This record gives sequence, structure tokens and C-alpha cells, in this order.
Amino acid sequence: MIERINTSERSSAIVKHGGVVYLSGQVCEGDTIEEQTQGCLDKVDALLERAGSSREKLLQTTIWLADMSDFAAMNTVWNAWVPDGHAPARACGEAKLAREILRVEILVIAACD
Repeated sequence: MIERINTSERSSAIVKHGGVVYLSGQVCEGDTIEEQTQGCLDKVDALLERAGSSREKLLQTTIWLADMSDFAAMNTVWNAWVPDGHAPARACGEAKLAREILRVEILVIAACD
């Protein structure tokens, strides 16, 4: 069975299927890459909890940066957020994001109960 949570005409915030939870890309406004990254990760935490999962169950993450010069600063926040021993498979690349103010977008796939 496929379960869709917070569904709009365009997307679902959460899709659960076969013990896996897929989150839509998370963005957050803020003045710095650190603020935006932390805001995205706070949203990820809330969505994972709602889906019956957690950051300890991360499987894969894709991170899009508007500018790769933010890579090190984003990683500082990311590294503090990921629990030791639970790092997911991860990709990070540069992309033009939906709005000019956005500097990072984070997509997450995790196992769920």
C-alpha cells in the first residue's frame, strides 16, 4: 500500500511504501547557508517523526546547493545533525533552486516502522 501525507495538487510532503519513507525536497529561508540548512533539517526531523521514522534510519539524501562555495558551511551543520554511525548514502550538487533567496534543498529517503 502507498500512503501519501500532506498531499497537494503538485506533490506530497511524505510518501510511505514498503517500509520506506520518501520526503519531498525541503527548503527554508534564512540569511546564511547555516540557517537555511538547519531550517531544512528541522523540517526533515518533523516529517520523519510524523512518518514513524527518524534520522537514525536515513537511507539516502540528495542535497542541492545554489552555489557550491557553500559546501563546507553546509557540511558543518549537516555533520552535527547526522547521528554517529547513521550517515546515509549521499549526493550533493549545484542547481538553480526554485527561488533566488534559496541556497539549499534537501531530499531524504529513510526506513520507517
